[in-house]
Amino acid sequence: MVERGTENAEKDETARLLAALCSLSTPEEARAFLADLCTAREIDDLSQRLAVASMLSAGASYVDVSHATGASSTTVSRVSKCLNGPAGGYRMVLARIGDEA
Repeated sequence: MVERGTENAEKDETARLLAALCSLSTPEEARAFLADLCTAREIDDLSQRLAVASMLSAGASYVDVSHATGASSTTVSRVSKCLNGPAGGYRMVLARIGDEA
């Protein structure tokens, strides 16, 4: 069971992280922040998920996406679920970077 104070602190920390991400203005700033925040492996994993979303959005099959990106079938499936889910984060970002299908 999560204590009430802990839950609020986690929400505050998440809000702070979101504000930090929104404060970034350039790819260079984003690269510097990610380099400080994440391991190289975590950045690679995030990059791979975006590549998977881009390929799925363009109509590629799960097998083709997995082979091209090296992502596991579980990762491809999870990204597909998010890509087609209600949050719309992948769709929004892909549209903004010109990678939408």
